[in-house]
Amino acid sequence: MPDRILLIEDDPSILRGLELNLGLEGYEVRAAIDGPSGLRMATEWKPDLVLLDIMLPAMNGYEVCRELRRRGHSVPVIILSAKGTEPDKVMGLDIGADDFVTKPFGLAELLARIKAQLRRGKPAPAPALRFGDVEADFSAGEVRRKGELQEMTARELQLLQYLAKHEGRVVTRQMILDAVWGENYFGTERTVDNFITRLRQKLDDDDPRHFLTVRGMGYRFKGDSR
Repeated sequence: MPDRILLIEDDPSILRGLELNLGLEGYEVRAAIDGPSGLRMATEWKPDLVLLDIMLPAMNGYEVCRELRRRGHSVPVIILSAKGTEPDKVMGLDIGADDFVTKPFGLAELLARIKAQLRRGKPAPAPALRFGDVEADFSAGEVRRKGELQEMTARELQLLQYLAKHEGRVVTRQMILDAVWGENYFGTERTVDNFITRLRQKLDDDDPRHFLTVRGMGYRFKGDSR
């Protein structure tokens, strides 16, 4: 079954070009031209990846992404935007996007980023992880704390799985970026700090017991056994 990609884009020329080229690559593609309809299609159709413009009618791309995450959707989201400053990119990543591509973009680069996100969005099955009052089922893409389902993005799940795999070991920010975001990611190490903060807010105490900072080096995950 081909991977399904949802385009949320209101520029007719970009929309037609992406529909054509993604179709030629073998993807199943659907499109929406405004925020509300894109959000509805993402919820009902359940795509494998969303390409999301920022400047949309009725509801902008940031709002769409934020609402997807609020509803618990972990689908990978790549933002497409003519606004490519560092604050724009940081904002997009902070609200739950998995990647940020600035317009105009090269088709080959975009296709490579899509393939990378689709690979990372389908992690190999892993045994359930338990620590503190948290249970994570990576195969199902679900994390519960005290029995309550937590809203987790695909990137947060990948980060949690990476840290758990290296339990007890110090991992640097660059190691995390290379493993979770990929060696071709051009963001800063601040991205890792932001995501660690989000894991702590969702899965740890105010005084962190599991996601520990190792000053001057990076982070260390401490489960119940260490």
